[in-house]
Amino acid sequence: MDDARGRLAAAAVEAFADNGFHATTTRDIASRAGMSPAALYVHHRSKEGLLFALSRDGHLAALDVVTEAAARHDDPTARLQAMIHDFTQWHAEHSKTARIVQYELAALTPDHLAEVARHRRAIERTVREVLEEGVARGEFEVADVPGTALAMLSLAVDLVRWYEPGGSRSPQQLADLYAGLALRMARPL
Repeated sequence: MDDARGRLAAAAVEAFADNGFHATTTRDIASRAGMSPAALYVHHRSKEGLLFALSRDGHLAALDVVTEAAARHDDPTARLQAMIHDFTQWHAEHSKTARIVQYELAALTPDHLAEVARHRRAIERTVREVLEEGVARGEFEVADVPGTALAMLSLAVDLVRWYEPGGSRSPQQLADLYAGLALRMARPL
């Protein structure tokens, strides 16, 4: 990412996180980036195009986190724990970006939303596959695999609504907690 594009992205994250997509103007973004109001249009067709780039990149980063965590382990229990741990930690460490990525989807055009939705489904599918494997091996007892996968991911997704860096729990502590909760959701009683 070139410097100007990176500055615009960082400024957009701050502006969207502070004011929401609709209340943020291109002038707000450019001003935060220390650039002229026209600078955004050199790199993106529109403010929505910039939001799409942030959302796509954020979802791809989250997908990488989940797939890399899964690849580190052979057994479903360790894979699930690592996936939810790392997905949660990523959301806490990148809470402003994650808030935008997760909660500004309605501002995307239908085509852009469709692309982001494919990445979201890939993340969910990765968790579902681990749950299904764990059920098949007798490690997990999950009656509703799709619903359970969604609930597990929602733990991390929802934390960006309230999480503030420097609060009472660190990203590591939240990741440990949520990974433990995910295992309790999946293991037989």
